[in-house]
Amino acid sequence: KMSAYGKPAGDTDFRKKYDLDEYAAKAADREAAERDERKARWEAKMAGKKYYKPMDGSETLTTARNATQDFSRLVGTTTLVPAGAGVGKRGRSAGFYCEACDLTFKDSIQWLEHTNSMQHLRSIGQTGEVRKATAEDVHNRIITLWERLQAQKKDEVVNLKERLAVRKEEDDREREEKRVKRKEAEERRRREREEAVKVKVEYGEDVRIEGEHDEDDMMAAMGFTGFGTTTRK
Repeated sequence: KMSAYGKPAGDTDFRKKYDLDEYAAKAADREAAERDERKARWEAKMAGKKYYKPMDGSETLTTARNATQDFSRLVGTTTLVPAGAGVGKRGRSAGFYCEACDLTFKDSIQWLEHTNSMQHLRSIGQTGEVRKATAEDVHNRIITLWERLQAQKKDEVVNLKERLAVRKEEDDREREEKRVKRKEAEERRRREREEAVKVKVEYGEDVRIEGEHDEDDMMAAMGFTGFGTTTRK
């Protein structure tokens, strides 16, 4: 049977060919590594010690983290968890997941403790040892911090002046608004007084101004004619 390109083809020729000997050797190496790890874990447990991944020489010294852990950005967020997610620490599930160690932690405190543990440092390729700083490193660090402090002071001075200017503008605006409101209130009261005087001049003193005798009318309706003494002479 010939193919479209003029070459003989079978029903399964399109499938990928695997080298059985190569994969058998990989499986044997993996099983040997797992067996050695189990033995090392058992020996550490019998000795009352914690097992750590052995170093292969490619590790680097431990350095300080530059990034800050911001957990507040996760407040109110939702994470989709696979249906087959585990309920323990092993594997990815709901919580803070560490890809290097394949572990999940339910709260931020456990997560921070894990990131500082030797288990995590070994998993990310660090020895857990910190390089001892020399006198030159300390001197350079002091100079860097001093320059940063001077730059912050300059920014503070500029920002302080700007804040004072903005505050002054806000105070002036508030005073102007209060002055306008006070002037409008005085003008309104003046017009009301002029209207009251005008009504009395036109219609005489017996005219009733709206709201002027409300208290007297209420006392009369309740039967109070005055607050004189009840002592008989």
